[in-house]
Amino acid sequence: MSTAAHRTADRLGSHRVIEPGGVLPQAAWKLDCTPVARENEILCDVEVLNIDSASFRQICEACGGDERAIAEHIMQTVATRGKQHNPVTGSGGMFVGRVAAIGEHLRSRADISVGDRIASLVSLTLTPLQLETIENVDVATGRIRVRGQAILFESGLYAPLPKDIPRDTALAIFDVAGAPAQVQRLVHTGDRVVIIGADGKSGLLACAQAKTCAGPSGRVVGIGPSARSAGAQLLQAEHFVDAFVESDARDAATTASLAGHALDGTADVVINCVNVPGTELASILCARDRGTVYFFSMCTSFTAAALGAEGIGKDVTMIIGNGYARDHANIALATVREAPAMLRYFCEHYNTDREA
Repeated sequence: MSTAAHRTADRLGSHRVIEPGGVLPQAAWKLDCTPVARENEILCDVEVLNIDSASFRQICEACGGDERAIAEHIMQTVATRGKQHNPVTGSGGMFVGRVAAIGEHLRSRADISVGDRIASLVSLTLTPLQLETIENVDVATGRIRVRGQAILFESGLYAPLPKDIPRDTALAIFDVAGAPAQVQRLVHTGDRVVIIGADGKSGLLACAQAKTCAGPSGRVVGIGPSARSAGAQLLQAEHFVDAFVESDARDAATTASLAGHALDGTADVVINCVNVPGTELASILCARDRGTVYFFSMCTSFTAAALGAEGIGKDVTMIIGNGYARDHANIALATVREAPAMLRYFCEHYNTDREA
C-alpha cells in the first residue's frame, strides 16, 4: 500500500492524494487507488462507468471514434492518475457497482449494506479507481462496461438503484440529476426560459422541469443543432417546450436572434446544457438584463463568460453548474416518473443492458 494510504483518513479523502501535496482529491493529479476500504471508506466492485458528455465527446474525437482506442485511452488515464479524470476537459463521470466492503466507521449507516447495487453521485475526477479490464465501449451513450474497484469517501454521495427503472436508464438519469434540481430552484411561475442543448440528457430533464415550474403562464424555448433529432422530436411532440429553435449556439448572434423571436423578448432564465465549448456568449445574449444564466455544461469557460458579459455590457447573474443539489437524485427520478414519455425515451435510448 502506498505512503498516501498510511495517512490519517479524513472524510474528504485527502489521505488518498499522492500528488501534488496539499490538495483535495478532485484537484489532485494522482490518487492512491488501492482497493482496500479504510475505516471511513466504501469499496465498490465497479460494473459500469458513465463518462460525462463533454469528456466522452473529446475522447471520441481524439480516438477517431474507435472503440478499442477509446478503451485503451481510458485504461491509460486511470492507470496514470488513479481516477478517470480527463486532463483536457477536466471532467469525469460516475459509476454503478456493488458494495464490496464498508469501513468500520460507516457500518452504522442505515442506507447501505454490502452487496447493494448503487450509483455514485460524485465525479470520477475525485474517485479512486482501479480497472482490471474494459469489456465494452458504447459510443452512442458514453457508457463503459468494466471490471474494477472504486473507493467512496465518507463525504461521497451515492444512491441505491431504483427497482422500477432499468439500471442503465437510472445511470443516465443520475448522471445529470443536478440539472432538473437546479432548474426547480431557478424557474418560477410565469418565467420565460431558454434551454440551450435542450435535446441532450440534461437538456431534456431541464426542459421537463422548467415547463412544470413555469406553468401555463410561462414559456420554455429549447435550442439545439437539429429540430429533427430524437430528443428535439420528443420535446415538441410532448409539449415539454413551447418552441424549439434549430441553431448552433456557437453562433451567438444568430442563436440569440432566433431565441428572441421565439420568446418575443429575452429570457428570465437561461440554462446551458451543451457538450461543446464556445456557447457562453449565446447564453448571455439570450438573457434579459438582471436575468439568470445557469451553466450546467462542463465545457463552460469562466473567462469567456465573465469577459463576454462585460464586453457586451450585459448585467446578468451567472451561476456555475453544480452537479449536486440536495435531494437531486429523487428530483430527477420524479421528473421522469411524472412524464411517462420522457421515461420511455430514456429507457429506449440508454438502457443498453436489457437484462439489468
